[in-house]
Amino acid sequence: MRVVLAAAIVASLAVPAFAQQSHVPQYGETEKDKTASQKAADKAAADAYKRSLSAIPDKGPGDPWGTVRSTDAPKPTATKTAKSRSKAGSAEAKPQ
Repeated sequence: MRVVLAAAIVASLAVPAFAQQSHVPQYGETEKDKTASQKAADKAAADAYKRSLSAIPDKGPGDPWGTVRSTDAPKPTATKTAKSRSKAGSAEAKPQ
């Protein structure tokens, strides 16, 4: 009884999924000829697509940090040398 009930549930869930599928042509099956209105609609859609692509501007050189970077190189700051630090930090330089 459980098997029959499980099969019925699976079948009831699968039927709507099959109803949503469109016709899939089989191997060797030829496509139906389009009507004049379908051909005109396809041509209009292709033309609209080409027009929309031409409306997109060409991409220029991409430098996202270009406005953040400065063109002038920063001036080096004067830093103390290792000798002057060692003298100031050593025990011999301190008065007792």
